[in-house]
Formats: sequence, structure tokens, C-alpha cells
Amino acid sequence: MSSAGWYPDPGGQPGMYRYWTGSSWSAAITNNPTQAPPVGGIGGIGGPGHSTGQQQHNPDQRRSQTGWWLVVGVIVMVLAVLAWFAFRNLGGLLGGSSSAGSNPTQNVCPKQVATTATSAATSADGRVHGGALSYPQLGSPWSEPAPEIRVPFGRDVLVQAVTIEPNYKDNNSWVASVLVGELVAGDGFFSPQQGSEIVVKCIMGVFYDDAEVVRDDKVNKATKVDGKDAWLVETHLSFDIPNLQAKGELAIILIVATKAESSSIFYASIPDNADPQLVTDARAAMADLKVES
Repeated sequence: MSSAGWYPDPGGQPGMYRYWTGSSWSAAITNNPTQAPPVGGIGGIGGPGHSTGQQQHNPDQRRSQTGWWLVVGVIVMVLAVLAWFAFRNLGGLLGGSSSAGSNPTQNVCPKQVATTATSAATSADGRVHGGALSYPQLGSPWSEPAPEIRVPFGRDVLVQAVTIEPNYKDNNSWVASVLVGELVAGDGFFSPQQGSEIVVKCIMGVFYDDAEVVRDDKVNKATKVDGKDAWLVETHLSFDIPNLQAKGELAIILIVATKAESSSIFYASIPDNADPQLVTDARAAMADLKVES
């Protein structure tokens, strides 16, 4: 089991996270997995709504009644504030609208599993294999498939890329990419929808330096891949990174429940200043995904 932290609610509440103490689940839940650990430990949710049973022994009945109504008033105020915050954050959690502000922290990303790069053997079937998914290998200008170990949400990853802006910063280049691999997403209780949201927030938190990223979802829906349950997110991410001409890009995240105990991911990112044909290539690869037996 993972170390202490917020994880998607194993009870299945959409968009909610429950705190894992390192040995058991806390009663505390939240819609913001970056907040501090709950105070009070397991079941530490006591508050003004918990009666102590002492008021029935108070001889001053009017004072008892006044105190009770004060307690009720405090409860109503707390619930109203919580409801307001939940409503305000609902759009961002479900990805149904544009959102701006501070990027999610890297803590949102699943813990990266230590892996080593292996040489990418040319597949005899002409397909790129990663995790339990494969797609037809893309031709020029796409690179040959290569292992990718820097993706914090995947392992067994193969990627094809096209350089869009070479050496924009410290010998780093901005690229268009298409990849497949096994999804790394906690302890195995992620649904495809929950996994897609974790991946999107992880991407926003670690792939764009310290730039503010604005997310604008175009597609966010359940789908099927080769008969398997899947969840597709297509979102436009806007940003402003010094020395980089691209100010946004299309991100396609497709999570497929390829096995009972694990999922795989197809991910593509195409900068706005890239050849539009690259978007067509990425969509063609996604449309011809196959699940490995």
C-alpha cells in the first residue's frame, strides 16, 4: 500500500479523495487532493454538530435552548460554506469548463516507479506497443519508437515524437508526441475516469515549468477501445513560457481498462504551432488502438 496521502475515494464517489494514513483509510474526504492532511486522524471529524449530552442536566432550560440554537446556526453556516466551495470547484474537478489559476503541484502525480530504458525493438507487426495497447507506427516526420522513462504517470512506455522548437531552453526541445504505456495511478482502485483526471492534473503540474496553465476541455466522456471500458479527455492547454513560441497545445488522454487489475494509457500532445497534419496522425493512431491479449 502507498504512503500516507490523498487518493481517489475507494468508495467510488466521483471527484472525491480520501486520506490514507499509511495503514488505514481516514473518514475525511475532500475534492482537493493537494490540501494538508486532515486534523484528528482516523474519524477526526468532530465539530459543533456533535452533542456532548451535558445540556440535559443544565437547570437553566432557556440557556440550554439558546445554546442549542447557536449550535444549529453554526452547523448551518459551516454547511453553507462547504456547499459554496464545492459548487465553485465542481467545474474544475469534472473538467467541464475553462479553468485558470495555480497549477496542480507535482504531488498530484502518481509516484514514479523506477524503471530502466530498454532498446525499442522494431515490431514485426508494424505497431508500437506499450502497456497493453498498440497503435500502427507513424511514419515521417515522426521519430522511430523509443522508450520514455520520464513520464510520471506511466511505465513500459514507447513514444514517437516530432521536434517543433529545438533548443528553446538549456538544450531542451519542445515536441509533438504520441505514446502508449501502462498507467501508473496509485493502488489499483482508479477507474478510467479518475485516472484521466489524475493524468491531466499531473501534466499541468510538471510539464510547463512554472507557467500558469489554463485548461479548456473539448471532450470528456466515456468510450470503448477494442471492447474495453475507457475514458477520453481532449483538452486545450494554454501557457506562456519564456523563449517558447508555442502558447498552447492539444492534449489527448485516453485511459483504457485493459485488465482487471490495471489500465493502459494513450497520450498525445500537439503544440498549436505544429503542422495540423500531426493532429490528424495522432487521431488516426488513437482510432486504430488495439488491446493486447
